[in-house]
Amino acid sequence: MALAELAQTLPDYAKDLRLNLSSLMNDAGLSEQQKFGTLLSCAHATGVKPLIAAAETEAGARLAPEALAAARAAAAIMAMNNVYYRFTHLASNPEYRTLPARLRMNILGAPGIDKADFELFCLAVSAINGCGACIDSHEKVLQQHGVNSGTIQAAVRLASVVTAIAAVLRAH
Repeated sequence: MALAELAQTLPDYAKDLRLNLSSLMNDAGLSEQQKFGTLLSCAHATGVKPLIAAAETEAGARLAPEALAAARAAAAIMAMNNVYYRFTHLASNPEYRTLPARLRMNILGAPGIDKADFELFCLAVSAINGCGACIDSHEKVLQQHGVNSGTIQAAVRLASVVTAIAAVLRAH
């Protein structure tokens, strides 16, 4: 099922989500790779199978295999990192912030696509997962790569709508 078809299955009380999704998917503030990679990584982050399937269909028609793999990898690595770094950030004992993570994160160094695009996917997933430390880290890298605040905001707006659609789908 395509994303637009899935959106049409949302109940009337979620009309704003349909409208926001349509608007964001037509927004020129993100490149095709940024838009569909963010969509795919965020859908995977929700774990909602119909949403993942629709995002795979949409992204699969528009992205190179390397970008598809990178989007999925962003969701996977952030599922791990967001838990770990949220813990170190929230724990009262500051010692945890000084200890090495000792978790493999090779994909961060060599994502197979433009580093800024991968960082954008990671930031969007980190916003979904609520990890302030990861949000700050990815935003800093994005700024170093010249990505403007409007692009970052567009990715997080997309993450918020994808998450809301997932919540509605889980409820029905």
